[in-house]
Amino acid sequence: MKRAEIIAEIGQNHNGDMKLAKDLIRASMECGADVAKFQVYDARALFPRENNPWYEYNCKTELSREQLDVLANECAKCSIEFMASVFDVERVGWLEEVGVKRYKIASRSVRDLTLIERLVATGKPIIVSLGMWNEPEFPQIPDANSLDFLYCVSKYPTPLADVRLRSVDFSRYAGFSDHTIGISAPIAAITLGARIIEKHFTLDKTLYGPDHEGSMTPEELAALSKFATEIAEAL
Repeated sequence: MKRAEIIAEIGQNHNGDMKLAKDLIRASMECGADVAKFQVYDARALFPRENNPWYEYNCKTELSREQLDVLANECAKCSIEFMASVFDVERVGWLEEVGVKRYKIASRSVRDLTLIERLVATGKPIIVSLGMWNEPEFPQIPDANSLDFLYCVSKYPTPLADVRLRSVDFSRYAGFSDHTIGISAPIAAITLGARIIEKHFTLDKTLYGPDHEGSMTPEELAALSKFATEIAEAL
């Protein structure tokens, strides 16, 4: 049995600090992640200003074209795959220029047909989170080279009781994009057959930002990676 792939979702947890971003990439690799993943967006276009206490933070964590080069180069040095959720067509071009191998569609973008068509046109594999998809059938994405769908509950953080993994068919879903606190839910998902685990990653859960509290620490990532390796060997 092949080991479940672990995506360390750094996302906005670099807090706009490129040194912290590099430290997160290095720690992701050292603790056993296969992928270090970021989010690439135009903050003023993507995030509302009104009733959003994190708006200034969202703007601070927006990555420039030049910063993508820094992050991609750091991933190459650390021998870990660089990946990103991308939220607009212009930034797909940026990611093509830095040579990403595949793309992630976030739950909030699953109905953005313009973005999806641009991603399909790259010919690269696509991973799709379905936290905001309520239809019984998966979304149709014609002409996609390769598609993997992730089960997801779009609550931040997600209570364990709301995950309901027993009802998830991991022969249909490739994996699980997790927003719970701790690693019990992703461990359960691997046991049930998930081939991909995506989870936010931080060096310190007490850092300022909306995602740190529900992120896994280096110790938790190492434990999750060890479990994924050992259950693959056992099965």
